Amino acid sequence: MPSPVSRQLIHTRQIHTQVFRRDDDLWDIEISLIDTKGKDFHLASSMRKKGEPIHHMTLTVTIDTQFKVLAAKAESLAVPYPGTCELITPDYSKLVGLNLLSGFRAEVKNLFKGIKGCSHITELCSVLPTAAIQGFAGEILQSRAEELSDPTQMPFQLNGCHALRTDGEVVKNHYKVWYGAPLVAPEMPKLGTKD
Repeated sequence: MPSPVSRQLIHTRQIHTQVFRRDDDLWDIEISLIDTKGKDFHLASSMRKKGEPIHHMTLTVTIDTQFKVLAAKAESLAVPYPGTCELITPDYSKLVGLNLLSGFRAEVKNLFKGIKGCSHITELCSVLPTAAIQGFAGEILQSRAEELSDPTQMPFQLNGCHALRTDGEVVKNHYKVWYGAPLVAPEMPKLGTKD
């Protein structure tokens, strides 16, 4: 809803996420963050023109269908302190071996908190689990549903948000068999590779 008073754009942050299914049955998640100002902006190191990125960071990870990170690469394309900010990007290879659905955000915090990381790239890490789930939805999660289907297992998305609560109207209308089930979120299904 537009504001009834005049406004001036001060800051814009864009976070863009893309998930790609690869020909080798692995998945790439690419995330970028761009910060711009609505007017010329003076940094301690330089001046940026209106609309010129102050921060432009990217993070690309390769995962398997078990949500395990197999490769990770961060880049700093625009930074407030050139020559220093981008020195931390190789450290994000420490994401390799982590699982996006098993303690990932806590481990990211441990690995990159404060001076151990870049706050902007670390923020991008927090998007990875939900990006992977959204990428897998309708692809891996749905295509494997027949293989993994167990009529006694509640669909993983139920009780995952307020709209999909098992005592709510959406479940009553679209997931009738689970309407009235306990308000406990099930675990994500364990996905293996197809034989």
